[in-house]
Amino acid sequence: MTNWAEATGTTCPYRRTGHTPEPGSWRLEALTDREREVLLLLGTGVGNRELSRELGIAERTVKAHISNIVAKLGQQTRTQVAIVSALAHNALCDEPSCSQHLALASSRGQKTTAA
Repeated sequence: MTNWAEATGTTCPYRRTGHTPEPGSWRLEALTDREREVLLLLGTGVGNRELSRELGIAERTVKAHISNIVAKLGQQTRTQVAIVSALAHNALCDEPSCSQHLALASSRGQKTTAA
């Protein structure tokens, strides 16, 4: 074990730092519909220019949305927000035929119906 693991009694970085990967801790409800849309796209790894084209808005507006998202979710960087997006995808995406929803249901042994 490493020194920090011995000092804290855990090897889990979430427990050690007091952070949690649970979507409920990210205040997703504070986001507007557009911010949620931007957040979902951020999780796919696209850049500002691609986000701008995809959403039909100016790149400057995309940057403003990202700044708002970073602040509302209590993160410090765009990368942190992209990770939140990936981890919280099921809470953000409301499309039942989404491959992420189907994969989650399948891993739980649930039957799925794709549209």
